[in-house]
Amino acid sequence: MEWEIRSVKRDGKEKRRYLIFTEGEEPVLSVHEDIMIRFRLMKGQTITPAQAAEIRNEDERYQGYVLAVAYLGAKPRTRKAIAQYLARKGLMEENVEYALNRLESERLVDDEQYARQFAVSRLRSGLKGRLMIRQELQQRGVPKQAAAEALSELDRDSELIAAKRLAEKKSRSLKGDLKQKKTKLMSFLMRRGFPGDIVREAMKGIEWSGGDEREGEDHGDWLDN
Repeated sequence: MEWEIRSVKRDGKEKRRYLIFTEGEEPVLSVHEDIMIRFRLMKGQTITPAQAAEIRNEDERYQGYVLAVAYLGAKPRTRKAIAQYLARKGLMEENVEYALNRLESERLVDDEQYARQFAVSRLRSGLKGRLMIRQELQQRGVPKQAAAEALSELDRDSELIAAKRLAEKKSRSLKGDLKQKKTKLMSFLMRRGFPGDIVREAMKGIEWSGGDEREGEDHGDWLDN
């Protein structure tokens, strides 16, 4: 059984997509322009139902790739984030996998590079420590090994600078006596993901207003982690 293509019309709803008509008023195919050219879907050509099914699948694979590239245009994404996005668009799992593999082969998706860039950015501009950064990387679907390697490359001095900047800023808004302020600041820095040794060192440079700065400086033991 073969169908003869009677007409090809531009889809008014989606740019660069075309509707393929054989018999009847409903199109048998809706394809991207590139797919139409690849399969030579022109008026007068014939296709079988099996060929039409193959073309639909190829079109969806191509559509997944195009959607993923556009999604990446806004900012870098992890493989997991792109997979979730394409799944929400209704693409079949195997076509999502095809798009992801193609993106990786073209180096458009690289979880290891993403992890490194994300870690450095969070440390410098987000003023977050490596422990919180690790948690955020895992939430974004970065593999544990890639996350661990990215964190291992973080410079300790840069992390200390970030902790000091954050500590100085936060210390100015804390209420209570000196001991309470120090306890609050330590807890805050820990929640931001800074390791205990970084927290201890960052605390040393804080200039507290009022009270004896040496008061309550027995806080080191519980920060060993």
